[in-house]
Amino acid sequence: MQIDNRRLLMSFSPHIKTDEDTRSIMTDVIIALLFPLIMAVYFFGWRAAFLTAVSVAACVGFERLYCFVSKKESTISDMSAVVTGMLLAMSLPVSVPVWTVVVGAFFAIVVVKMLYGGLGKNFLNPALAARAFLFSWPALVSVWIKPNLGSSAIRIFGSVSRSALSPDVIASVTPLGKMKQGFLPSVAMGDADVISSLRDVVVGNVAGCIGEVSAVVIIAAAIYLLIRRVITVHIPAAYIGTVAILTFLFPLGGNSPLLWMVYSVCSGGLIFGAVFMATDYTTSPVTPKGRILYGVGCGVLTVFIRYFGAYNEGVMFAILIMNCISCFLDRIVRPRRFGTQKKSRKAVGEDEASEN
Repeated sequence: MQIDNRRLLMSFSPHIKTDEDTRSIMTDVIIALLFPLIMAVYFFGWRAAFLTAVSVAACVGFERLYCFVSKKESTISDMSAVVTGMLLAMSLPVSVPVWTVVVGAFFAIVVVKMLYGGLGKNFLNPALAARAFLFSWPALVSVWIKPNLGSSAIRIFGSVSRSALSPDVIASVTPLGKMKQGFLPSVAMGDADVISSLRDVVVGNVAGCIGEVSAVVIIAAAIYLLIRRVITVHIPAAYIGTVAILTFLFPLGGNSPLLWMVYSVCSGGLIFGAVFMATDYTTSPVTPKGRILYGVGCGVLTVFIRYFGAYNEGVMFAILIMNCISCFLDRIVRPRRFGTQKKSRKAVGEDEASEN
């Protein structure tokens, strides 16, 4: 019997081949991010697109500059800087000055990402870390503008006009802002039609960050990412589901549990963060059980911060906190290798002592 040696191919691991690479994955994320960006342009005008373009250009430029100064091979071709730029801009209100976006881009790319070794080695989500850093200027990153003001109020290249910053236009009646006080947005906004108010929250016709304008559109983007197998359902489902359960069981102000839950899920950056931020490959667990624990932790922290914290929103802080412990979650639920026996704690301790 003769064996055809041409069919016996030897190669280094991994032996599973795929056409997907970092660039293709990031391209899919960019396409998905265009969904909420288009809605942001519809509600807030072209300044939303302009700030996003500035953020992307700044992130790409800082990454290229860092590689040039450190004499390393350029990594901008993997498109990760573009994704970071889009996520950073879409986590900010449309009223922020342009220089704020540039400062945030520098912090995200240089401090959080490149100084730790580049893509895959950062332990925090760069866009969220930059968003937290920009709270150094709370008066700039906490001005919420109502949608559909027109170009006269929200200028594309300049700052927001003073007329747009009147008490009637600043989002002092943001859904989360009023829910913090124990009121449903439909009551707080003077809207007798609960269905109309709820529709505005779901569709995105409310004040908020650029990327959190429409829950429906973000869900559509999530479906696209799931179909493309860029993300799995574990983290978004565990995250949103945990918030839904907790807010249904513990509504504030004696409000309807069902309405309170729907408003809590659809308001703020919960769905946007669960789909685009919490699912970041580098800063989230890799095991399915670890991802579920990670999502549950994000949900619990989000509700806790919303209820008891100083800020109305808790998504950013919740994800950043869970970023710091994601590797430990993988260790907790690490599967046993095939063919090995589970050791007792005493045996494990003896092995570690012998190694030392």
